[in-house]
Amino acid sequence: MSRIAERFAELRRAGRAAFIPFITAGDPDEETSFAILERLPSAGAAVIELGVPFSDPMADGPAIQASSLRALEAGMTVNGVLGLVRRFREKDLATPIILMGYFNPIHAHGVERFVKEAAAVGVDGLITVDLPPEEDDVLRIPANTNGLDIIRLATPTTDEARLSTVLRGASGFLYYVSIAGITGTKSYAKDELRSAVMRLKKESRIPCVVGFGIKTPEQASAVAAFADGAVVGSAIVGRIAEGVRNEKPNEVIVEDVVGFCRSLAHSVHTVRTAVVIE
Repeated sequence: MSRIAERFAELRRAGRAAFIPFITAGDPDEETSFAILERLPSAGAAVIELGVPFSDPMADGPAIQASSLRALEAGMTVNGVLGLVRRFREKDLATPIILMGYFNPIHAHGVERFVKEAAAVGVDGLITVDLPPEEDDVLRIPANTNGLDIIRLATPTTDEARLSTVLRGASGFLYYVSIAGITGTKSYAKDELRSAVMRLKKESRIPCVVGFGIKTPEQASAVAAFADGAVVGSAIVGRIAEGVRNEKPNEVIVEDVVGFCRSLAHSVHTVRTAVVIE
């Protein structure tokens, strides 16, 4: 059983949803980024999404775009991202790590080389937002061969025919994008979101987590009542941006981000998931 499957099985037995934080690797610099990364599990992260910085992150809003630029300006590379995961695995062998990003850096690195190196350092899955399921064989097949899950995205505009295509070959978990648009710019409508997640749970046996539009502990708690996990990204990297803008010491930025993640995790963990689709 993969780390991702093991983690969601543990959560299911506990009747609990996953808190899944997103940070961009190398933001605001490599060492500060790693200091945050290594403390996320103790802050309550069940799974971690680690962004691979890219110069043109078209699915992301201003906060995550800015985080990518800070990371690139600080010298972060694909090799640097893999190095952060390698360092993380020296102390943590249990927490799943998903690399989230775009296909261009993977293609430039070399697909076969990338998936082999990612698997070797301890990456568990990939979210590649600009590679649709009809075209992801180029990545999915070598990734699966090397034990990496390909996490697919579903959105409010995903109809029945499209959903069948999305689910075919999906593994790890399904990522439901709660809003139509880019990250960090809107909030979800709770009743519509719940109905969408219930529909996905009827169609698929893999866990369904929700991302985009979750900014506060209260919103994360609401999502945890019916989804298998809540992803928070823009609100977290926004804390990093605020610290940089106010010229706070890096250790202060780390404490602020970790403390915010702890509050998000607590809000998710205090909710008992009540909905099980048989």
